[in-house]
Amino acid sequence: MQILVVGAGVVGLAVARAAALAGHDVTVAEATGGIGNGISSRNSEVIHGGLYYPTGSLRARHCTRGRRLLYEFCAAHGVAHRKCGKLVVATDDSELAKVGTILAQGRKNGVEGLELIGGNAARALEPELSCIGALLSPESGIIDSHGYMLALRGEIEDRGGMIAFATPVERVSFAKAQWQVQVGGRDAGVIGFDAVVTAAGLGAQALARRIEGYPADKVPPLKLAKGNYFGFAGRPVFSRLIYPTPVDGGLGVHVTIDLAGRMRFGPDVEWIDHESYTVDPGRADAFYDRIRSYWPRLPEGALVPDYCGIRPKLSGPGEPAADFMIAAEPAHGLTRLVSLFGIESPGLTASLSLAEEVVGYLST
Repeated sequence: MQILVVGAGVVGLAVARAAALAGHDVTVAEATGGIGNGISSRNSEVIHGGLYYPTGSLRARHCTRGRRLLYEFCAAHGVAHRKCGKLVVATDDSELAKVGTILAQGRKNGVEGLELIGGNAARALEPELSCIGALLSPESGIIDSHGYMLALRGEIEDRGGMIAFATPVERVSFAKAQWQVQVGGRDAGVIGFDAVVTAAGLGAQALARRIEGYPADKVPPLKLAKGNYFGFAGRPVFSRLIYPTPVDGGLGVHVTIDLAGRMRFGPDVEWIDHESYTVDPGRADAFYDRIRSYWPRLPEGALVPDYCGIRPKLSGPGEPAADFMIAAEPAHGLTRLVSLFGIESPGLTASLSLAEEVVGYLST
């Protein structure tokens, strides 16, 4: 089967790899000049345990299974990563109750090794912490996301697949038992494919509207939630990921570390109505307040604007968090078409598991 995957972010590449491994002839159409230039290049590079998501949801199922697959993939392909662990910290009784709820949810989701520890035990692990208790998630970690995407690309190409860069998809229609895909760029034209998967991130809804026959009422709304990060101008003081209790729209301003040991904070949640990748230095005030609730010794002037990303959410402020959306034929009535919407965190962690499900739809 000839399959087109639209989008060379981490999920699109994972889908293309899974399809190539299944013996399909795979092409990836990417509008930019390289892999991972959208959402996939603007995240915290965290391998999530699977704590927070409603049991039975796509996010819960694919995060937990995807994490296990991702660690195996990294070990087999030499992708840099570290299972550093994570602490979800509580600074008062109300937060401690929330942490207890997260513990119960994580265990329901099958997350291994979770443990509720007291403030002294948490400080024994991370002396700079200030908390009355914490949830320890030893399976959480960090990854070189670009190295991971390069490894996925390598497997796609080793199996005969190809990535067409600077190739925007302008229109898709079904005729003569195939999907007719009109692409732009240097090699503009119409190409036939047996199946199409769209993994277009922030452009998923706009792309769906360019697919002839896609029901307008089946295209979900797109809500943009910007996440800003601030770097730390000093030596890192934590060796694990440190998370506060979650907030509306995100997991709170947390401590992330990269594989070089550098420390940064974020993301926050800034609801926006158009794409913008500028970090407002004025947002640092709120960062200082939140971070000092669990790290009181954060020095003044230590936060430096770093970068930001945008979550392609399907739910807005104050609304219950929407699940991933995998829209196959039962959802929209179109044969051999799978459209992905709202693949935000934990999309990177879930990518290999998501890819299995998507390719499964194409094989039925």
